[in-house]
Amino acid sequence: MFSAIVIEKGEAGQTVALRSLDEAELPEGDVGIDVEYSTLNYKDGLAVTGRSPVVRSFPMVPGIDLAGVVTDSAHPDWKKGDRVVLNGWGVGETHWGGLAQCARLNGDWLVPLPDAFTARQAMAIGTAGYTAGLCVDALLDRGVRPDQGEILVTGATGGVGSVAIALLAKAGFPVAAATGKPAEAEYLQRLGATTVLDRAELAERGKPLQKERWAGVVDSVGSHTLANACAQTRYGGTVVACGLAQGMDFPATVAPFILRGVSLIGIDSVMAPKQRRLAAWDRLSRDLDVNALDEIAQEIALADAIAAADRLMAGTVRGRIVVDVNR
Repeated sequence: MFSAIVIEKGEAGQTVALRSLDEAELPEGDVGIDVEYSTLNYKDGLAVTGRSPVVRSFPMVPGIDLAGVVTDSAHPDWKKGDRVVLNGWGVGETHWGGLAQCARLNGDWLVPLPDAFTARQAMAIGTAGYTAGLCVDALLDRGVRPDQGEILVTGATGGVGSVAIALLAKAGFPVAAATGKPAEAEYLQRLGATTVLDRAELAERGKPLQKERWAGVVDSVGSHTLANACAQTRYGGTVVACGLAQGMDFPATVAPFILRGVSLIGIDSVMAPKQRRLAAWDRLSRDLDVNALDEIAQEIALADAIAAADRLMAGTVRGRIVVDVNR
């Protein structure tokens, strides 16, 4: 038997509870895992609270991330005792996920736990931090350099934003952090932000073209914030978009793209191919100061995950939530 957060849906609506399950109930997969840590991401918050229909089948164990130890494997890449990380692949939406003490998964979805991190540290990074790694890789691949100017990071106190600031600062970039939490300015500066600005400057409809400010942008917010970020990006700059905290809409014009040669790059972390995942984790291993994870992450027990999801959706959480599934 093992403990898990379970989402069920009936005629009366959705229910969520901590339950005891039998391992025979686990879904199909060629690798069994003893989970050590998981996380709460924005998508997990949507799933647990039911605010968006991200769960595609019921019952469902949420949790798009996990780190743990292989217990059995019929997959050629993995053997008993291997330490692994999972991010995305629809886990927690269509396949039981990481907010549980046990999991059974497709071995193609797994990557090795980097030697630089413990399981807890890997989950302090989680999908949010791994997505930040993909974003920084995309900026560098497009030729964005520190001497070209500031990089804007929106949603700065969130998981993606926090890790992106730390990675960009390590790479030598001046970083402007946009946040709606002015009390967190010192936190953002400790991560490496050189400028902290009020997100209200970006959150309302703006002109199609605005003063050129940013050499690049990492945006996890969407909507007017993304539109204004594009309108303020310097000639030839690159904007990477990976989230929709403000909204899925994009109320912009083509002006920044055809008059300033701005590039808008979409970042998908869920279905990213394995080589791109490995590259992002390699960057995190090289460039992320593990001491920064103590600033970025807070730890909770599995039993506290449901209440924490409500706080996450209320916007009162800073950084990352790590879930110790064994307490």
